[in-house]
Amino acid sequence: MEVPVRLVDQRQVQRNFARAAPSYDEAAILPREIGKRMLERLDYVRLEPRRVLDLGCGTGASLTALHERYPDALLVGADLSERMLRAGQRQHARWRWWLPFLRAHRPLLLAAEATALPLPAQSFGLLWSNLMLHWLDDPLSVFREANRLLEVGGLLMFSTFGPDTLKELRASFADGYVHTQHFTDLHDYGDMLVECGFADPVMDAETLTMTYGDFGDLLADLRRSGSACAMQARRRGLAGRSTWAAARAAYAQLAREGRLPATFEVVYGHAWRARPKQTTDGRSIIHFEPRQRAR
Repeated sequence: MEVPVRLVDQRQVQRNFARAAPSYDEAAILPREIGKRMLERLDYVRLEPRRVLDLGCGTGASLTALHERYPDALLVGADLSERMLRAGQRQHARWRWWLPFLRAHRPLLLAAEATALPLPAQSFGLLWSNLMLHWLDDPLSVFREANRLLEVGGLLMFSTFGPDTLKELRASFADGYVHTQHFTDLHDYGDMLVECGFADPVMDAETLTMTYGDFGDLLADLRRSGSACAMQARRRGLAGRSTWAAARAAYAQLAREGRLPATFEVVYGHAWRARPKQTTDGRSIIHFEPRQRAR
């Protein structure tokens, strides 16, 4: 039996976000902005879900926003990092005193892997995921799980990062190690959605640029938001001074008006959970619609 190659170190992903939990809400400027843009896309969707799942919910910023949009829906948040969930609970408890509409809002929180959630099939009308997919070896397995969890006619909406993300950082190192996550092309995501049985997938992307005062500020921001590299091929030990000096000098050549740019290619996608065409053992499913009698 062939053992699958693991590109992402999931234990390191957990460690990164556990360490970042106390500082995440302060550092997560970009995830909040992308979440806001995702919410704006829901303005064009006719959907009134009874239950909503936020997959990779972190400290729960999107859960609060989703509660505002769907106040009658049951909200569930799932994340790999239990410490991120706990940090979100503490933050939510503080905000409840200032925002009355949050006092009745108590989402269910679940620490679990996105590829195997202990939740019943066809139980959600909306599955939402903001910037989670690039932390996984195989996004296809998450789409299969999303298809299992969504009701027929339910909506999957997600964002992730594309291949141009942090291209300046990658190009600045010449030490042979990986220094950013592996980012998948939006066309590949679209193919995965179709393979998993989703209907009418829509994919698009935009490029956002963050700027920093120096190289250290960028690296600190990535650490404080849990976004440091967690690939198996990353450097495990400390890099030498010459390696850091060379990377810093290479990145400095990209400065614009005294600021260093960091590119983020943001990929957005949504698709609907269609009726299955086959049973689990491969037999075709034929749906018969009753004919209406003419009057």
